[in-house]
Amino acid sequence: MISNFWINTIIKLVSLWTINYGTGCLVFHKDIKVNYTRKINHFALFFLPIYLDRIIPYEKSIEFITIGCFVGVVSLIIYIYPVRSRIDIIRRMFLSFDRPEDRPHTLMWLSTQIAVGYLIIIPFIILFYKEGYNNLIFIPILINGIGDGLAEPVGIRFGKLKYKAYALFSKKKYVRTVEGSACVLITSIIVILLFQSSFTHPEFICALITIPIVMTLAEAFAPHTWDTPFLFFTGYSLLYLIKSIPFI
Repeated sequence: MISNFWINTIIKLVSLWTINYGTGCLVFHKDIKVNYTRKINHFALFFLPIYLDRIIPYEKSIEFITIGCFVGVVSLIIYIYPVRSRIDIIRRMFLSFDRPEDRPHTLMWLSTQIAVGYLIIIPFIILFYKEGYNNLIFIPILINGIGDGLAEPVGIRFGKLKYKAYALFSKKKYVRTVEGSACVLITSIIVILLFQSSFTHPEFICALITIPIVMTLAEAFAPHTWDTPFLFFTGYSLLYLIKSIPFI
């Protein structure tokens, strides 16, 4: 009998691929900017698993978490050029996140961001479970999922104050906006307020003052398309530091 974990994992993959295809069709047929469809994919990647884990629950373990991360990274192999150039559906799916300004590094940046993000989050999950900080695990995930997810579309639509950031393996600079980065700041404040009960009062004040500012700076100075690893590492490190300080 197939375990709930594998049913959950298969449904996640099929659902995410279906969303990729749908957003790719928006780009192809409706000329919607990839900057927008890419963020639809972004929200789906972060929040669809949370929903499915409630609908099809399974016993969480570091083994299952590691396997799930591995499957997520390996699944990107369908987007390599020899595959997508021969299969129309996959080519359309790839179109949903292939920003013209990212070519020819689109897949490399996406896959390395996801892989390194997983390499960062897994040790912190183990550490936080060991220390009893289970509830805090969701704070960087929500800030990244919502704040960073809104940063690009908000910046494109409303951004006036612009600055530039480098990308990995490239000397080209990419435009970001203060208005987009402000989404990370505002989201961080809201998320910390929602998790107030997970902190002592001194910890909460410290988190409310430091985390929004530090996470916003991490997003602002992270390499282009590589926000996730920086936000995860910064967020979890700062949370652990706050919980470790001997507040009186």
